[in-house]
Amino acid sequence: MTEPDEPADALRPLLFSIAYRMLGTVSDAEDIVQETFLRYQRALADGTRIESTKAYLSAVTTRLAIDHLRSARVRRESYVGQWLPEPLLTDDGKEDPAAHAEQADSLSMAFLLVLERLNPVERAVFLLHDVFGYGYDEVAGIVGKSEANSRQLASRARRHLEESRRRFDASRQEQQELAEKFFAAVADGDVDRLVETLAADVVVYGDGGGKAPQWMVPIAGVDKVSRLFAAVGRQMRELGIRLQPREVNGQPGALVLDSDGRITNVFVLDVAEGAVQTVRSVINPDKLHHLGPVADVRALMRELRSRPE
Repeated sequence: MTEPDEPADALRPLLFSIAYRMLGTVSDAEDIVQETFLRYQRALADGTRIESTKAYLSAVTTRLAIDHLRSARVRRESYVGQWLPEPLLTDDGKEDPAAHAEQADSLSMAFLLVLERLNPVERAVFLLHDVFGYGYDEVAGIVGKSEANSRQLASRARRHLEESRRRFDASRQEQQELAEKFFAAVADGDVDRLVETLAADVVVYGDGGGKAPQWMVPIAGVDKVSRLFAAVGRQMRELGIRLQPREVNGQPGALVLDSDGRITNVFVLDVAEGAVQTVRSVINPDKLHHLGPVADVRALMRELRSRPE
């Protein structure tokens, strides 16, 4: 058995980061990292010479993610409603501020959704080089392309991304302050205060996956969105549901918890130019179990409807 050049377990966070950005799903990313380590252990047992543990594990993770993404695209074509990435909490305090600023944009749901426009290999090349800092020679070896071809793929991916990639110009503190105002207005059901926090062309997206009640089409415009969230706030008060502000995918957000502390859904905000530009709500229970116990939202809605006027 060959001896590894560096501790493999120390690379788990990097491998998860690659897989999650490739797929936008926490559970699948965790499965891929687990499979990567199984293959690594088998390779060591077989006497395979591994010159760089990082290079080997990165290559296996990326190739597994590419294969998985190709099959996932077929499943997403039949997905009920709007597909959103699985929310990832990023305020655990493990990242230093500089690392957070560098990585938050590439973790945002807005960015992950823009990545959906790229084919799997383009996505891998762009992420490995532009986000994780791998050299083109390393990238070429991982994706099985020439170095020149890898450069072309990265350049093409950048052009696609720049056409629709939103930059978040607000500082982390400014984002958090505006999010606090927004969520306080939601909790109070205050339309006027909601209007003060929202961009004129604000858009709301919901992901229920057909497994929980959710908005099936985007809701746009400050008037509609402010009234929508005022109504959401009233329902929350009637059911004893509360908002717990958290940072989600590097952006301001909140866990929505029922009276027993179970998660009903997760809100994520895009903040730019001093206003909330986009609100995304993930309520599909399959996308929330990694965050904790999940509430039965349909049962909560039945309870609400059964109450006397």
